[in-house]
Amino acid sequence: MYLTSEKKREIFEKYGKSNTDTGSPEAQIALFSYRISHLTEHLKSNHKDYSTERALKMLVGKRRRLLDYLIKVDIERYRAIIKELGIRK
Repeated sequence: MYLTSEKKREIFEKYGKSNTDTGSPEAQIALFSYRISHLTEHLKSNHKDYSTERALKMLVGKRRRLLDYLIKVDIERYRAIIKELGIRK
């Protein structure tokens, strides 16, 4: 399994307020970004896996909505997470 509970805890500890902070937008965006990169690599070798392609598109949409929410709430937090994760609009 590519996403173990230890890896999740590490992501939440790095991008959230603590290792149990699973609800902050930054932590969720970081987790979605990790999952998106994994699914992208999977689709490079399995280009006919359409259910994974759909799941990837849904994850990208979820991350986009969270980023849009973060822009409205606090633009500085948005800029920080974009720079840290290397995401650009």
